[in-house]
Amino acid sequence: MKKSLILILISSLFIITACTGAKTQSLEEFYKDAKIENIDKIIIQDGSTGASKVITEQEQIDEFLSLTKDIKFTPQDNQEKRVGWRYGITLFDNETELKFTTNQIGNTYYDTNPDILPVVDIYYQQLKIDEK
Repeated sequence: MKKSLILILISSLFIITACTGAKTQSLEEFYKDAKIENIDKIIIQDGSTGASKVITEQEQIDEFLSLTKDIKFTPQDNQEKRVGWRYGITLFDNETELKFTTNQIGNTYYDTNPDILPVVDIYYQQLKIDEK
C-alpha cells in the first residue's frame, strides 16, 4: 500500500512538472526567447495601486536591466492559480512585448534568486518620472 501511494505521488509530481514545461532561466533568457533584443520601453505597474510608470530613457532602461537580467526564475512546485500581484512589468522591443509579474511569467509561477521583488520595489520607488 505504501509503495503504491509513493509511486502515485512521484508520478503525479513528474506529470505536473512535465506539464508546465518550465525550466530555470534568467530574465534575460526569457526576453531573448520572446525575441526581444533591443528594449526601448518598460512599464512597471504597481499591483496595489494600479499606478504605472513608463520608462523610455535608455539610461534608465539599461539600469533596470542590469539590476534584473541575471535574476534566475525557478518554477515553483505549487502551480495552483493565485489572485493578485505586487508588480507587473512589460518589456517592449518596438511592438514586441513580454509581460510578467515578480512571480509569474506566462502561466507559470516562479521563485526568483535573488528575490526580484525588493529590486523592483526599490527601483520603482526611486523612479523620477510621471505616473500614468
